[in-house]
Amino acid sequence: MSAKKAVQAQPLIYGIAAMTAVVVASNYLVQFPVHATLGSLNLADLLTWGAFTYPLAFVVTDLTNRQYGPATARRIVYAGFAVAVVLSIYLATYRIAVASGIAFMCGQLLDVYVFNRLRTLSWWKAPVVSSVLGGVLDTILFFGIAFSASFAFMGYYDAFAVESAPMFGMLPVDVPRWVSWAVGDFSVKMCVSMCMLVPYRVVLSLLGAAPDLQRG
Repeated sequence: MSAKKAVQAQPLIYGIAAMTAVVVASNYLVQFPVHATLGSLNLADLLTWGAFTYPLAFVVTDLTNRQYGPATARRIVYAGFAVAVVLSIYLATYRIAVASGIAFMCGQLLDVYVFNRLRTLSWWKAPVVSSVLGGVLDTILFFGIAFSASFAFMGYYDAFAVESAPMFGMLPVDVPRWVSWAVGDFSVKMCVSMCMLVPYRVVLSLLGAAPDLQRG
């Protein structure tokens, strides 16, 4: 590989490595509810630890998209998807790995598309809107496939996840725990995503102005 090609490949290599680390960690941590209480609220009915790490995947995608364009961002999504699913089978379960793969691919590709359409607006609008829309799709697909009783034929069945419990652990509406997890995880993901705007902006400043990239 020539020196020029090596330099061009660096963003792809770093992006794939970062994406793989984030998704594998999230796939492992999503198996563990947050066993803590907040007043009368039992967080185990609402959150898993994966909610705190997964938003970093959108940061990786958005930074790549901003600096190198949607084509490079999509390559990182495809490569990160393949590596992460294979590794997640060993760290989590087959069903969670499949659910994560489908949700990750759909959510991240939506994020790439929306970000690219909004890239000419204020620096914060593209990552905020794309992360919210991508996060909604990702959360619905992941928790539905990973924990819903409708997909029990895939061989993994979490009895705790499908038990009925009050929504958010306190509202007078009983739902399967995985529904509360989905809503709780999404809420935390959005909070973490908003907090990630600060390091996102810092990294953008360090990288300098993005080139005038053509939409594609």
